[in-house]
Amino acid sequence: MKFSTFQATGDQVSRIGFGAMGLGGAFGSFDESELIRSVLHSLERGVTFIDTARAYGDSERLVGKALAQWHGERPFLATKIQSKYPGSVGWGRPVPVEEAFPPGWIRASTERSLRELGVDCVDLMQLHQYWPQWDRADYWLEELGRLKEEGKIRSIGVSIPDQRHDIALSIVQIGKIDAVQTVFNIFDPLPLDCLIPFCEENRVAFLARCVMDEGGLTGFLTADMTFGDDDYRKSYFDYVPREMYIERVDRLRKFVPQYADSLAELAIRFVLRHPGVTTALVSMHVPAHADQNIVSAGKEPLPDDVFEELYKYHRWVRNFYDTKFW
Repeated sequence: MKFSTFQATGDQVSRIGFGAMGLGGAFGSFDESELIRSVLHSLERGVTFIDTARAYGDSERLVGKALAQWHGERPFLATKIQSKYPGSVGWGRPVPVEEAFPPGWIRASTERSLRELGVDCVDLMQLHQYWPQWDRADYWLEELGRLKEEGKIRSIGVSIPDQRHDIALSIVQIGKIDAVQTVFNIFDPLPLDCLIPFCEENRVAFLARCVMDEGGLTGFLTADMTFGDDDYRKSYFDYVPREMYIERVDRLRKFVPQYADSLAELAIRFVLRHPGVTTALVSMHVPAHADQNIVSAGKEPLPDDVFEELYKYHRWVRNFYDTKFW
């Protein structure tokens, strides 16, 4: 397992993290005991970073159950404050911060997260939505600051609603947050241009999500595959004709197995190549997939020429989240 330093706290964290959205049923139904076991399995394999959220259904509760059974060193725990808006409101376009996170809401959400997780403190608390217009209001940062002073959280971060990475540039530079989480993968490498270097310069952790584009970059998708109504990916891959998505993924197969054992490994090693990426968050609620991801993260960086070819010629920047918001 390879590690990086979470600058705000000094913790050494695994460069691949347990993305816990799958614990809440976003990618299908699983037995609760199996999900708890998946967390323990990843911890046993050396993963030390868990990222969950109030909005991920039962995810926090199941992480808490797993931690109650864990006898090793406690992992770095990150979670997110759920917006007060229901459904998709506030994700596709800005809403007033006073309505998404009204005064007192941040504390209430944090205290519920602590109860669900069964801990007294989380290492990173993130706003699950963030828009740059919110920088004009200080109260939400002040609330997070008070929670930090009280020892209920150790660091503060924001999660970008979709793939518009540039909206975090201003807050990264003003020195008021410790971490940014956003989409970063082979198809969307734009954080490499500005956001990751800005985070590195300002000692802000960069947390990559959607590393495998909701699984699409693993090559699992077929033209006739269907998803259940409760599956987060139901409309995700149909923003464009399904055949177009599959064709773009197939272009990446030329790198396998010469430079990576699988498409999933290629995706992980692409994201982890830049030292400014603190942790790549991937779904690990299936232990067999977790094992493959952990092995991939421990390998050497991709060769320069392979990385440059991926970066320049395989980008396919589009906002698949639009299918959920519009």
